[in-house]
Amino acid sequence: MMVKIMKFNDKLTVKKFFAHLHNVNKHRFKVFVLCLRAGIPWRGLVHDLSKYSPTEFLESARYYSKGYSPIINCKKVKGYSEAWLHHKGRNKHHYEYWNDYTAPNETPIIPYKYLIEMVCDTLAAGLTYQGKKWTPSYQLNYWLKNREFAKVNPKIDFLLTKIYTEVSEQGIKKTINKKNLKNLYIKYIGSCNK
Repeated sequence: MMVKIMKFNDKLTVKKFFAHLHNVNKHRFKVFVLCLRAGIPWRGLVHDLSKYSPTEFLESARYYSKGYSPIINCKKVKGYSEAWLHHKGRNKHHYEYWNDYTAPNETPIIPYKYLIEMVCDTLAAGLTYQGKKWTPSYQLNYWLKNREFAKVNPKIDFLLTKIYTEVSEQGIKKTINKKNLKNLYIKYIGSCNK
């Protein structure tokens, strides 16, 4: 597979630095609010702190553009992203963190608190990047389009699809709450492991 390298102004400017900082803070706040609703406030408070590390922050600020993930921009230009490699290896709310190709179970069940943080993260990312264009079906459509590339346990795949479908049909307020999310996890995964 050949990767098409595109031109992009990857010069770090003061404007891009502060725009990216604002975006990270805005995203983290949205995740925190959703995590409060979901009953995992600590996960919301410590969510994505690694984004402030030099490895993640500086590359992301260089590739910042309004409305798009700097990680995607960087991958289009360089073919990979050091920020993403650093981020997914340190944050358990990404399914990529749980992939272990040499383990007997390459895609284990993601523990409850990290899976719910993942849901809050993906919804908040859609809200942040889509802005006024965001709709309750946005994350479901995004997941359905990209899930074939996601290496996740089939039970996790089913549960994510179920949660995003509920958000699409019932909205965030009815879906993202501690009782509903625990019930869904127990129903489709089993006990709410920590």
